[in-house]
Amino acid sequence: MYREDDLPEFTPMPWTLQEIRNAIPAHLFVRDTKRGLKFLIRDILLAFLVGILGSYIDKTFGSPAAQAMLTPLGAECARWAAWALYWWFQGLIFTGIWVIGHECGHGAFSSSRLVCDTVGFVIHSFLWTPYFSWKISHHRHHSNHASMERDEVYVPKTRSDLGIPLQKNEDIDWDEYFGDTPVYTLFMLLRQQFLAFPAYLLFNVSGQKKYPKWTNHFDPNSILFRKDQRNQVIMSNLGLLAMTLAVKYACAQFTAANVIKFYGIPWLLVTHWFIMITYLHHTDVLLPHYRGKEWNFQRGAAATVDRNFLGWQGRFFLHDVAHYHVIHHFFPKMPFYHGPEATQYLKRFIGDHYAYSDKPVFKALWESYNNCQFVEDEGEILFYRDKRGRAVRRPAQAKADILVAS
Repeated sequence: MYREDDLPEFTPMPWTLQEIRNAIPAHLFVRDTKRGLKFLIRDILLAFLVGILGSYIDKTFGSPAAQAMLTPLGAECARWAAWALYWWFQGLIFTGIWVIGHECGHGAFSSSRLVCDTVGFVIHSFLWTPYFSWKISHHRHHSNHASMERDEVYVPKTRSDLGIPLQKNEDIDWDEYFGDTPVYTLFMLLRQQFLAFPAYLLFNVSGQKKYPKWTNHFDPNSILFRKDQRNQVIMSNLGLLAMTLAVKYACAQFTAANVIKFYGIPWLLVTHWFIMITYLHHTDVLLPHYRGKEWNFQRGAAATVDRNFLGWQGRFFLHDVAHYHVIHHFFPKMPFYHGPEATQYLKRFIGDHYAYSDKPVFKALWESYNNCQFVEDEGEILFYRDKRGRAVRRPAQAKADILVAS
């Protein structure tokens, strides 16, 4: 039997942000421009190296020698396997470069705002992200994370959003609301992975529900921006216009097929990795969301989870963005290369309020997508419920009114 009263209780953290900051040595907040540039240069060189290696794929496996050795079918299979390997690693490298642009947006890359904005603008424009526009909304996300009323992205749907009646769980036909087949669920998950970020930028999908219907990141007059930020939005748009012209020129020079193979598919994988990382940071049955006076910045920052994301590849190519994300939410201006050490001090201070998962990330993605369906319309501390209306955690002192069958 499933009983709400039997669920483990959760009590929000009591500390102030200053108390948490005092627990972390001051040198870990220092930004080193040269060190940041070294990581960026390393990534650019890796991208060029992998691109050069990729230029030999068709030549090598299309050669008479390869076809004689492997047979024509075997050579063709090997060619596409080599391209898959290229896309995997170039996608990770591009994502690492995007992460450095993200660092710039937070001011963590350098103490110079000019350096941050110059580097970030070029990097994110190259990867089809409107740098200043996204920087503005992303800052608001950090400032309001896990607030049901004010967060910018990954805001949970509520029971009423999905039209689920407030009844005993055993009296609800849950298949009417969540009766999708696994195949359809997989399709919807893949749609999220590859289209969610463009959809968020263009249509505010998964963003704050109180915004007007046509909210987007490209309209200088959007509710997302203040009047004094209008020129930054225009500048972001001009960066993407320049990329449009650059891609058009590249297609004319090298053919559209080559541009897609060398650049387009790795960029699509950037979208996948970025969405997967951020979704898993902010979506888990154990993470709280808050309403009203229960929310504060440090509680919102703790409502994220560090994950062992792709092991050494995540640490090397993605600059620890998934491994040490919790500390980033507490202190966004802290450089990523201080994340591992700073996290140890954070864990020591906040104890059980630090969330970590070493679950394989693709398994975690599937489970979170299936189990994190909605939160209740009432209450100031909320946890996701699954496709049968069940949570795995409840606020301390809260008494469940509903007794449901497991």
